[in-house]
Amino acid sequence: MDFMDNLAKNYKDIFYLIFRLLIGALFFAHGTMKFANGTPATLMIIAGVIELLVGAMLFLGVWTRWASFFGAGQMLVAYFMVHTGMGPWWNPIANQGELALLFFAAFCCSFIIGNGRWNVQSLFSK
Repeated sequence: MDFMDNLAKNYKDIFYLIFRLLIGALFFAHGTMKFANGTPATLMIIAGVIELLVGAMLFLGVWTRWASFFGAGQMLVAYFMVHTGMGPWWNPIANQGELALLFFAAFCCSFIIGNGRWNVQSLFSK
């Protein structure tokens, strides 16, 4: 095994914790922005609540697979309902949907991995 393999193997729990914290914090921030600009439309309220809950759950490491499932679903809905109307569906740069697709990919990864080694849920399940 080379240096990079050893680094990934020895620090995978820390790297995943950082990944989960960043994705959770960024998604939570997106949810807060939905409410910062006055009274949003009904779909924006629903999206904002999902983003707040999913972001908090990922950040804390509580029911991460469920949170990732709903977050990934919301990102697919956002991409096809909002972004494909702004440009060709096959070009996320042109339709400004690259962030939705990146979040979708991140949620797929966190769905597979789950809570990880360090999470709040493990404090309550013992």
